Amino acid sequence: MYQKLTRTLAPRIGFYFAVMLAFAGVTALLGQHQAAVAELVVVAALFLGYLASGLRRQREAAQYLKELLSSMDQATRDSTLNCPLPLVMFQPDTDEVVWSNDRFLRITGDQEGLFDTKLSDLAPHFDSRWLLEGKNECPSEVELNGRRYQVFGDMAHPAAGKDGALLATTYWLDVTELANTRDLHKSSRPVLALLLLDNYEDAIKGQDENIRSAMLSQIVQRLTQWTQDAHGAFLRLDRDRYLFLFEEQYLAGFKAEKFSLLDSVREVVNPAGIPATVSIGIGVDGDSFEELYRFANLSVEMALSRGGDQAVVKNRFSFEFYGGRSKEAERRTKVKSRVMASAMGELVADASCLIVMGHSAPDMDAAGAAVGVCAIARMKGIPHYIVRDNLSTPADALYNRVSKMPQYADVFLDSQEAMLRADSRSLLVVVDTNRPEQVQNQELLASCNKVAVIDHHRRAATYIEGAALNFHEPYASSASELVAELIGYLMEPTDLLPGEAEAMMAGLMLDTKNFTMRTGGRTFEAAAMLRRAGGDTSEIRKLFQTDLNDTVAKYGIIQTAKLYRQDIAIAAADKPVGRVTAAQAADELLNIAGISTSFVLYPDEGRVILSARSIGSANVQVIVEALGGGGNAGAAGAQIPGRTVEEVRRELIAVLDSYFDRSAEPS
Repeated sequence: MYQKLTRTLAPRIGFYFAVMLAFAGVTALLGQHQAAVAELVVVAALFLGYLASGLRRQREAAQYLKELLSSMDQATRDSTLNCPLPLVMFQPDTDEVVWSNDRFLRITGDQEGLFDTKLSDLAPHFDSRWLLEGKNECPSEVELNGRRYQVFGDMAHPAAGKDGALLATTYWLDVTELANTRDLHKSSRPVLALLLLDNYEDAIKGQDENIRSAMLSQIVQRLTQWTQDAHGAFLRLDRDRYLFLFEEQYLAGFKAEKFSLLDSVREVVNPAGIPATVSIGIGVDGDSFEELYRFANLSVEMALSRGGDQAVVKNRFSFEFYGGRSKEAERRTKVKSRVMASAMGELVADASCLIVMGHSAPDMDAAGAAVGVCAIARMKGIPHYIVRDNLSTPADALYNRVSKMPQYADVFLDSQEAMLRADSRSLLVVVDTNRPEQVQNQELLASCNKVAVIDHHRRAATYIEGAALNFHEPYASSASELVAELIGYLMEPTDLLPGEAEAMMAGLMLDTKNFTMRTGGRTFEAAAMLRRAGGDTSEIRKLFQTDLNDTVAKYGIIQTAKLYRQDIAIAAADKPVGRVTAAQAADELLNIAGISTSFVLYPDEGRVILSARSIGSANVQVIVEALGGGGNAGAAGAQIPGRTVEEVRRELIAVLDSYFDRSAEPS
């Protein structure tokens, strides 16, 4: 090594000697022999001097490098032995300790050395995988004998072509005080909760004053009992709204007992048999009290939009849901519909054009609602379009029927054409969904400045934010019902075309299963208005007819059904079927005595489609949400990519077990 370094640093002067020899040769050729000899003598002397000088420099460089490396080895040994941090060397593949300094011996409590000892025996919480991954810092703190350490380290690999064990060197920095202070700060951060008696009017309506007072007293007693262990601030904001401020360290306990206040308040029942329910909205991880209050408000709105009687926790990134298994009751007022109709009318009148789209693979409810929105734009003289891509959907029969009407000859556009028609004043109306990932075209949604949402599904963690109008009523039977209510305030029933009325009636009939599910008084009012507008139920019934092959396929799905937990039917088809056929099979299973909940699964181009229905106490939306789907309490669905039907069936059974086991827990 010394010689190589010396040769590297030595000057390259051989060329100059060659030049001098050349001059001597030229001198000899010119006949100057004495001068040539003299020149050769001088060159030889210089060359010998150069060699002697080179040998001397080589010896001096070798001695210098030897002293330098010796001092470096001594410094390395001294720094390792006298390292101010606890240090341990070990073999990651065998976990055996090779050497440690005295400071590491002291933190382990072993004064006799750690040879022939495994590091995992000393620090069970330490994982060395991060060293094997090439990282220099442990991703988490390590607890050892009641202290907490941040571990840094490096890996020494054997030289290329040589065998040898891996050797890791780690340094342990005590961060106990810092970590405890951080945890104390985090656990004492404020959490703001809003508690809302979401069926206050229903529970006390028509009751005597003494019964009202007794019920409110019982509810307040339960609220106070639930909040007192958190030692927070609890106060009443309104007759049915309360504020609860507490520290974050108590939130984990509320989550662990799944917000038992929900069950406790539900035990308060009025003489008519209506239980009281509460919705809890919690804001956490905010930078200020203002942000916490905003998070809590969003959580309450989310809880109410999902049917109430549940708790929602909102941080700066996501929502968490607890409860929400009970079926929602109709809690709507015509005041909201009237206000929404006025706002919708203004938005449509100010728009340069109106574009309507539903969820991907729209059904008749989405199609009927879209046609109803176009009817509003038609009456106001605003250009209007419906997004319809060249894909087979359950709404094709209805769309084909509507497209034959002269007023709708040029209404249907694909997504790309709709984006070309849209400008800064265009109004995009999204119907029958509130989730951005489920719309027909997400690029169109992102490109429109003004968006209105009309939907009846329970809100999920992701929803369309910043909408100019959000008419969201989870208690409505269908999006077509909501649009029919808007039309009732914006135009006369006689202004509706019979084809438009029949389109919305078809949506109503689809989502209510011919007015047998999720119907309320407002549902029949909307149906009556559409009937007066010329909707012919006999014509609508033709839209629901299926051919012989689909009928055979439907009953083939039913034949694969198996009972689970006595009243749940799960049908898993082994080959693709039509979406409408699968949905009809799920509906048909509920006509079998003893079955209150049904699930139909089938494969479809690398994913599994699931349709769920319920006429019992089970809330299929909560069940299907665990599989990445959504819907409402009586009808829901999901699309699960990258799974087989059998894998999804097993996942579904696991979710059902978890759902019903939690439901069976004592309050």
